[in-house]
Amino acid sequence: MTDAAIDQALAGAHQRFTEGNSESRRRFDEQTRYMPGANTRSVLFYAPFPLTIAKGEGAALWDADGHRYADFIAEYTAGVYGHSAPEIRDAVIEAMQGGINLTGHNLLEGRLAKTICERFPQIEQLRFTNSGTEANLMALTAALHFTGRRKIVVFSGGYHGGVLGFGDKPSPTTVPFDFVVLPYSDARRASEEIARHGPEIAAILVEPMQGASGCIPGCLDFLQALRDGATKVGALLVFDEVMTSRLAPHGLANKLGIKSDLTTLGKYIGGGMSFGAFGGRADVMAQFDPRTGALAHSGTFNNNVMTMAAGYAGLTKLFTPEAAGALAERGEAMRERLNALCAKEGVAMQFTGVGSLMNAHFVSGEVRRVADLAAVDGRLRQLLFFHLLSRGIYTSPRGFVVLSLPLSDADIDSYVAAIGSFIGEYRALMPGAK
Repeated sequence: MTDAAIDQALAGAHQRFTEGNSESRRRFDEQTRYMPGANTRSVLFYAPFPLTIAKGEGAALWDADGHRYADFIAEYTAGVYGHSAPEIRDAVIEAMQGGINLTGHNLLEGRLAKTICERFPQIEQLRFTNSGTEANLMALTAALHFTGRRKIVVFSGGYHGGVLGFGDKPSPTTVPFDFVVLPYSDARRASEEIARHGPEIAAILVEPMQGASGCIPGCLDFLQALRDGATKVGALLVFDEVMTSRLAPHGLANKLGIKSDLTTLGKYIGGGMSFGAFGGRADVMAQFDPRTGALAHSGTFNNNVMTMAAGYAGLTKLFTPEAAGALAERGEAMRERLNALCAKEGVAMQFTGVGSLMNAHFVSGEVRRVADLAAVDGRLRQLLFFHLLSRGIYTSPRGFVVLSLPLSDADIDSYVAAIGSFIGEYRALMPGAK
């Protein structure tokens, strides 16, 4: 394997992509006049230019050049229902017929709140937001005010929204809270640092499985150490389940048997609409009670009827606890097939994750934290992305894979076969298994 050979293969993939997507290229070039990089959502960009998606139906997408793809990214987990699910579309249309912005409490918000609280027993009370980012910001604000402290423990590789990312180095867009950044899935280090900073810690914010860093599941002893440490020092444990709440019938934390003080939700809970929520212990949430509480929380669209209707229809008609469990089982089976294939072929490639979320990594050995992926060659991820596109599979340039309800067994078979053909075509460029 040489750098020149990988560069040459990637250049060829770029050329074939460019030649086959002239309409997407034209639209990209035109829109750079009005948006920087023709982009308003950073994760959607990739070189040489991103596809313009024109239509979605079920688990299929069509781009501006008319190519059809099986959708294996599902709006980065928001699209668990696929595209244009009739149950959700009908619920939104019915809600809109009664007025879109009603400037008051409406008939729909209470039933969605009740449904969520009953689905996730750790949430005694909640409030709605317009995104998972907002939900995490409000949960942290609640913890800061409730405890009267300033420090927030977070973890390398954690992503809690556009202004709460913790990579190898601080992001200039991360809000300036007083963060203590620790390694993920290191129970001993976490226990020591929580004890050391204890009287200053307001909250411990963590994903039970880190999503954006590569679907890295948190070790049970680590997550339990956070629960024990938070209890001991009087801090609030905040589980970001924007992604992971879909990984088991009642959320991943509930499956693991660890109860947080606050939980944040987003994406699919609102039926695929703009949505977020934060909630948990009633005594913490009482701070937002306008009759007696001290914290204000505004948002014109927090209780908009479209999202309230879509969320209720999605959770009660489509993504029931039984459906969530079944989709998680399909994901586990798919990941087992993929990892067995990689092992059989003797290449350093694996798929990590839980349930219906997974990520491809070109590395051998256990992946416990983002530092374990330092050796991954990003160009191989790009090659995989373009190879999958050429096989009619739409996924993420970082190797992220998301299952949705409408995906068929044939779609999953096609994805597994495409990984096999990728290994066959690029084996010489891939590191060998250790």
